[in-house]
Amino acid sequence: MGQYLVMTGDETPWIDTVPDDEWTGELASLREQVVDREHGRVDHIMAIHSLNPRGLAAHHALYGSAMAGTGSLRKVERELIALVVSLENHCHY
Repeated sequence: MGQYLVMTGDETPWIDTVPDDEWTGELASLREQVVDREHGRVDHIMAIHSLNPRGLAAHHALYGSAMAGTGSLRKVERELIALVVSLENHCHY
């Protein structure tokens, strides 16, 4: 079982995860969709869903929908918004 530290102020809880090199079955098929191809690993934000494959699939679908271009915002505009939000949150994603 892997774990990730979640920073929430004074408390430091850990989230149990399945290490991404141990994903089997449904998780193995999802891994191909969520793996960071540049680094060859699953980012923490996705790995925290490894104990709940349906949650992982839903998170991935939501992200894909949020980042797809629409009539109101092009994909590049959505990515710029995500970049600014990540910078403000001190998040490298």
